[in-house]
Amino acid sequence: MAAHVSSSTIVAQAVSGSHVIKIDGYSRIKGLFENGNGVSSAPFSVGGNSWIIDLYPNGLDKESKDYLSFVLRLDSACAKDVKAIFSFILLDKNGGPVTLYSTTSPMPTFQGKGYGRGFNKFMRKTDLEAHLRDDSFDIKCEVTEMKDICSKETNKGKQFVLIPPGDLHQHLGNLLASMDGTDVTVHVGQETFSAHRCVLAARSSVFKAEFFGTMNTKAHGTVKIEDMEAAVFRSLLHFIYTDTLSDASQDVVMAQHLLVAADRYNVDRLKLICEEKLSKNLDSDMLATSLALAEQHGCHGLKEACFEFLASPSNLERVMASDGYEHLKSSCPSVLVEFMARFLPPEMKALASSFSKVAIA
Repeated sequence: MAAHVSSSTIVAQAVSGSHVIKIDGYSRIKGLFENGNGVSSAPFSVGGNSWIIDLYPNGLDKESKDYLSFVLRLDSACAKDVKAIFSFILLDKNGGPVTLYSTTSPMPTFQGKGYGRGFNKFMRKTDLEAHLRDDSFDIKCEVTEMKDICSKETNKGKQFVLIPPGDLHQHLGNLLASMDGTDVTVHVGQETFSAHRCVLAARSSVFKAEFFGTMNTKAHGTVKIEDMEAAVFRSLLHFIYTDTLSDASQDVVMAQHLLVAADRYNVDRLKLICEEKLSKNLDSDMLATSLALAEQHGCHGLKEACFEFLASPSNLERVMASDGYEHLKSSCPSVLVEFMARFLPPEMKALASSFSKVAIA
C-alpha cells in the first residue's frame, strides 16, 4: 500500500514594485542642502501603500558627511507594521544597474507613516561625481512588501511554484496615471479628468448605461458631472481603477462624500468600505450627518451603528445639541421615530420627543 504523504508550506506573499528618481542639477542641490538636510521624492505606490524617498546630498549625519544618504519612508496614513525589503541602485546611462552601487536592506518593519530606513553611506560623493551625466544621475528604488504569512497544507509533497497575489490593480493604476489610450474627458467643477470608457463601464453600471446603453454618449468625448467636488471624483476614479482607497480617502468627511458618490454610480464595494469606515468613527459631531446618509442611501449597517451610539443617554444629548441635528430632523424625521420606538426607555422618549417634535406612542 502506498504511503500517504502530506506536508505544509509556510507562504509569505510578496508584492514588488520600483520607482526611479532623477536628480537633475546635482551640483546645485548639493550646495543648497547642508549635512543632515535633504529633499524628498514624489510619493509612489507599492503593495497598496504609499512611499517616499529622501535624498541627503551631503549625508544624513556627521559620520556620513562625505557620502550620499538615501532613506525610504512609509507615507500611508493608516498603514501599520509594514514589512518590506528594499534596494537603492545607481543606474548607468542606459538605465542598467551599476553593480558596485547597489545596496539591499534586510527586512525592517515600517511602524507607521513617516517611519524610514535607509543607507547613510550609500556612496561617496566623489565616486558619484564620476558617474554624473550632464550634472544628473538616476537612482532606482526597488521595494518588496511582505503580505500575510499563512500555512498551506498539501497532499502532493513539496510546493515548487509560488503564485504571487494578483496585481491587476497596480497595472490599471499605472494606466490611469499615464493616461495612455484615454478616450473620455470628465469635467467636475473646474477640473478635468482623462479616463477610459471601458474601465468606467466595467466598474459602474451607471457609466455603462451612459457610454453604451440608451443614454449612449459614445459619440461625445466629454462628460460633465454636477453636484460633486473634484477631490471626491478623483478619489472615486482612483478606486474604480485600483480597487483601493487613496490616502485622501482616509478622512472621515471624505468617506461621507465618497459614500454618496459610490451610491450614485453603483460602485458597491466602495460604498460598503465607506459605510464600514463611518461605522467605526462615530462621534457626537458627525453622528447626525452619518445617520442621515445611512437613511438616504440604504446603509443598514451604518444605521444600526448610529442607533447603538445613540442608545447611550449622554451620547444622545450631545448629538441633539450638535449642528447637524436640525438637518437630521428636517431631512429624515422617520429615522428618529424608528430609533425612539426601538431603543429609548419611556422616560427618555419624552426628552427626545421634546427635541425632535415627533410624538411617540
